[in-house]
Amino acid sequence: MLQFSINKVKYRFYMFSKSPPNRSPGLSFKLINSYLGTGDLRRARQLFDKIPQPDLRLWTLLISAHTQHGFSKEAIKIYSTLKLRNIRPDKLLILSVAKACALASDLVKAREVHEDAARFGFHSDTLLGNALVDMYAKCKNVDGARRVFDDICIKDVVSWTSFCRSYVNCGLPRQGLEAFREMGLNGVRPNSVTVSSVLPACSELKDVNLGRQMHGFVMRNGLESNVFVSSALVNMYASCLRIREAELVFSNMSHLDVVSWNGILTACFLNKELEKGLALFYKMRNEGVKLHTSSWNAVIGGCTQGGRNELALELLGHMQDSGFKPNQITAFELPGQLWRHTKINQISAWRSIKFQRDIVGIF
Repeated sequence: MLQFSINKVKYRFYMFSKSPPNRSPGLSFKLINSYLGTGDLRRARQLFDKIPQPDLRLWTLLISAHTQHGFSKEAIKIYSTLKLRNIRPDKLLILSVAKACALASDLVKAREVHEDAARFGFHSDTLLGNALVDMYAKCKNVDGARRVFDDICIKDVVSWTSFCRSYVNCGLPRQGLEAFREMGLNGVRPNSVTVSSVLPACSELKDVNLGRQMHGFVMRNGLESNVFVSSALVNMYASCLRIREAELVFSNMSHLDVVSWNGILTACFLNKELEKGLALFYKMRNEGVKLHTSSWNAVIGGCTQGGRNELALELLGHMQDSGFKPNQITAFELPGQLWRHTKINQISAWRSIKFQRDIVGIF
């Protein structure tokens, strides 16, 4: 069925290439969208380049597709091409390129997109403003996020959530919590995304009292069933070295994902409960939880901190046998611990491993 669909698209491409240049814009949109639907960005771009004057729908479609497929830098280049042709973008097109800048964490282009939004009178729009705040947050530029936020006429829960998150992402947890309070004072009700975005601020401050206040808010507003909120609570209590409270939240979760499992693992190891952490890790594997590199890093790190260096090396071997590549966390943090505690031959075994150093872990 899939092959039939692809062949049909290829036939359309052939007929399109033979058709006159003044073809219907609607036909152009359908054909390009067909290729984008199959993930064939190259053919879609070939079709696009054959159109003498693509309309804004086509520009937006092409930029959005490249961003969605992970080619954010190419999406930004397409926007630059549009500007060179002196084409005036609309709100949706600027929205699509703002998402590309966020994904690429390109602050220079982000500022340019913000300037374009202001020049064309879109900067006070709620939908676009929210995207611009998120864009600056992803670029770790809280001043830009603040300027956009202040310009938004009607600030909704997404606006406030993005604004709070911009402070937390930029390493300013107290300001993030202050923005969260300000949100409530302005009569905007936080949702599960807001709470899961702000809880890491409590984790970073190691302030369990603030964390418990947030937990109370979660319970009063019925947000405890949300997996992201519960996982953030587990991580918060783990960071504050409150293992029992972390376990209580974890045990009451109806759905467990790898983030919540990693949170309780970290709580155990931070509290020097090595055997409990190992038992949880083996339970994860037995229950078929899809592990992440960060899961292996947590248990290997727990073993080295607990003096179980031989087990750490054994787990490292299992990690690689399972198809996981050690990342910067594995490569740069754990060897120092092993150097202090392991025998020379164990250190040599560790150092003989070829680390993939260009991947950054979650923890």
